[in-house]
Amino acid sequence: MFTCPPCSSKTLPKEYRAVAQQLFPQNGFPAGNGPELETASAFAALLGVGAEYRKLFDAQTSELALKKSLVCFQNNLDLLIQKTWVEKADEERKGKLLDEVPSLVAAIEYHDYPRALEEFAAILEGLAYLFFGTQSQKDDFAEYVLRIDEQLGLFWWYGGQLKAACGASWVQQAQPRSLQALLFLGICYLTNF
Repeated sequence: MFTCPPCSSKTLPKEYRAVAQQLFPQNGFPAGNGPELETASAFAALLGVGAEYRKLFDAQTSELALKKSLVCFQNNLDLLIQKTWVEKADEERKGKLLDEVPSLVAAIEYHDYPRALEEFAAILEGLAYLFFGTQSQKDDFAEYVLRIDEQLGLFWWYGGQLKAACGASWVQQAQPRSLQALLFLGICYLTNF
């Protein structure tokens, strides 16, 4: 399991901290609340997918546009997983990860965002392992990836925070739009990876 230290730590470069603290506050969100769309949009811009994020969020008002976006996301994620070189011992892990993607897409289509966030966090954990091996399970994983590439590191930091957020009670009580805001960040990033 990859976990990341809170965003107030020195892990994140200071230019990212203000937005990150709003996206995942250390004390969590009050019941029924989650991140605002503007905060998520600002974080998407830091990830380099700001315009794509806005487009996806606008598309979700049309089921057909959302389905098209999800097809692109699923195709790209499947390709990322399939093309990742792994040791023979990890081939089964890779196959299992591929099998989890359709369930995630179905949860999004059914607007079951708490379940979708949980499944997405698990997929990100598996994807991190495929990309980085056992390094993804270390406490300094986000810091390690930030040294390689800041946007990539910021994305994996988001993944760790998302995993931690899934166990929080606010997720079950949050407005669907807030959960969409969190979920669509990762979907946008991986669609455009």
